[in-house]
Amino acid sequence: MTTPAPRITPNLFGIAFGLTGLGEVWATASRLYDVPSAVGDALFALSAVVWAATLVRYAGYVTLTRRWRTELLDPVFAPFTALVGIVPMLLGVALSAHAHTPGVIVTIVSLVFTLTLGGALIGQWIVSDLSLVQWHPGYFLPTVAGGYLGSEALAALGHPDLARVLFGYGSVSWLVLGSILLQRMFVEKSLPGPLLPTMAIQMAPPVVAGAAWFEINHGAVDSLALGLVGYAALMAMVQVRLVPVFRKAPFGPGWWAFSFSYAAVFVDAVHWLSVEQAPHGALWTWLLLAVVTTAIAALAVRTVAAVAHGRLLPVPAPVPAPHVSIAQHESKEHAA
Repeated sequence: MTTPAPRITPNLFGIAFGLTGLGEVWATASRLYDVPSAVGDALFALSAVVWAATLVRYAGYVTLTRRWRTELLDPVFAPFTALVGIVPMLLGVALSAHAHTPGVIVTIVSLVFTLTLGGALIGQWIVSDLSLVQWHPGYFLPTVAGGYLGSEALAALGHPDLARVLFGYGSVSWLVLGSILLQRMFVEKSLPGPLLPTMAIQMAPPVVAGAAWFEINHGAVDSLALGLVGYAALMAMVQVRLVPVFRKAPFGPGWWAFSFSYAAVFVDAVHWLSVEQAPHGALWTWLLLAVVTTAIAALAVRTVAAVAHGRLLPVPAPVPAPHVSIAQHESKEHAA
C-alpha cells in the first residue's frame, strides 16, 4: 500500500493569522501605552514569513492535486481560503508605517482579493445544496472577518468613509451568517472533533467590530461601542462553558482558531483600558500582553512539536498498491 503525502489545507493559514493577531495586540499597546513597537514589528515579520511559506506549500499542493478546481466547493475548508488575503491585508497596514506606498498597495490588493472571494463564496453557498450540519464558524471568515478587518485597515490608512462602508458589509454579513450558525449550533449535532476549535471564532465578530469602530470614531465611546462590548461579554461566557468541549478536540491546525479570535479580545481590551483611562492602565496592558503572548507561544511550541513528529497535517487514507491476483497470474501463465 502506498501512503499519500499529507494534505495541505487552507486552515494552515490560521497559524500566520494567529501570529498577526498577536502582533496586533503588541502594536495596539505600543500606540496607546509605553510599549516597545519592535516586538509587534518582529511578530508581523514572522507572520509574513509563515504566510509566504504556507502559500508556497498550499499552492504547490493544490496545483499538484488539481484541487484548484474544487477547493472553493469544499464545505469544510473553502471558508479558510479567505485567510490567503486577510493576513497580508493586515500586514500591509503594519508595513505602511515603515514604507507607506508599498504597505498601501499590499493592503488594497489583499482587500480586493478578500472581498471578491467573499462574494464568490456567498454566491457558491447560495447555489450549493449545503445542509445545515455542514456549516461551522469558519464561515465567518470571508465576509464578516474580511469586512471588519478591512474596515479597520482602511480607517488606519485614513479612509473613514470607505471604512464605514466595509463596517456595514461586515455587520450585515454577521447578522445573516451569525443567525444561521447559531441555529446550526442549537439544533444540529456537535461539530466533528477537528472542527470544535472553530467555535472560538464566535468570539471574534464583536471584538473585531469593536476595534474597527474605535479606529473609525477615533476611540470615542458611544452606544455602538458599548453594545458590542455587551455582546462580547455574552460570547466570553459562552466560551467559558465550551472549555470542556474544546478539551475533546484532537490537536491540529484547527487549534489556531483560538489564536486570532482571542488575540482580538486582547486588542479590544487594550483599547478600552485606554479610552476609559483605567487606573494602572499600563500595568494591566503589560499583564494582558504577558497572558496572550504566553498562550500563543505555547500553541506555537506544540505546533512545532507536532510538525517534528509528523502529526500536524491530515493524511488521506492509503491507496492500495496495484497487484495481480493469483488467479489472474495463473491465467496469464496459461495463456502464455
